[in-house]
Amino acid sequence: MNLSHSNAQMFGKLAVVAAAMFAFGYALVPIYKTICEMTGVNILALGEQAVPGERATLAANTQVDLSRTVTVEFDANTSGPWHFKPEQRSVQVHPGELTTVVYEFQNTQNRRMSAQAFPSYAPQQAAAHFNKLECFCFNQYTLNPGEKKSWPVAFVIDSKLSKDVKTITLSYTFFEVGGQTPPAPVANTTLPRVGV
Repeated sequence: MNLSHSNAQMFGKLAVVAAAMFAFGYALVPIYKTICEMTGVNILALGEQAVPGERATLAANTQVDLSRTVTVEFDANTSGPWHFKPEQRSVQVHPGELTTVVYEFQNTQNRRMSAQAFPSYAPQQAAAHFNKLECFCFNQYTLNPGEKKSWPVAFVIDSKLSKDVKTITLSYTFFEVGGQTPPAPVANTTLPRVGV
């Protein structure tokens, strides 16, 4: 057997293996779908088959209270020389509705700084019903000189919020973390002499 015949046989075997791998990869999608339908793992695939040829309509979110709206106002305060503000001053939301707003921040100092935001609410009773799913206030951030960031706040107002509350103010104060702190005052240990 010569070398070229041996190479041709090896090439033929490799071509068959490559074709088999391609066919297996191509068949994986229908196999996966069939297994998911049989086991009930992929509920979305079952829902798509329930209405052939038509687009399935999504069920309305019954947790959203469409009968009323709440105005949410956004406020930004800083404890330091930097810019911090919401992209929009207020939004109107239905209780139970997921809403996302963005705050902008810029370090205007000529040094790196670390900071964190702390929220407060008005009226105070709204705090228990203001559920933040994503918020930059959960973490500390380090920004380089002149660096700008935009951070989202995703929230839902609980539909159990009193119907008397028509407006909620979400206020953030941004504080520098790990900055230079002044030394503690030194206590005067000498007592004044009382004259006899």
